[in-house]
Amino acid sequence: MDILILILRIIFGVFFTYAGFMHFKKPKFFNGFIPHFLPKLATNYVFGFIEFVLGISIFFNQTAKNAAVGIFILMTLFLPIHILDVTKKQPVIGSKKLAIIRIPLQFLLMYLSYLIYISI
Repeated sequence: MDILILILRIIFGVFFTYAGFMHFKKPKFFNGFIPHFLPKLATNYVFGFIEFVLGISIFFNQTAKNAAVGIFILMTLFLPIHILDVTKKQPVIGSKKLAIIRIPLQFLLMYLSYLIYISI
């Protein structure tokens, strides 16, 4: 189990660090995901920073447990946005099929972050 958790921490760390970085490199890509009532650029940068910090934090034993909780909360916050995307005529993610697949994937990420949390 220890090896599985280490692999998950590495995957999550790389994924979230990269995703957070991309919020700064290509902010316009994320505009469609951000609800209209929120300021696009500020929201994008805030969540990009959060993703980046959580991605880095999950690599370190001292912060990994808190990072796993943070990732779980972040995935919970993103869930309604992804569900809303499924209901759009043309989902931001691309195809309707991809938007639908992303919902169970979100729950998988939440479960895996929970596994990391309870294993540390």
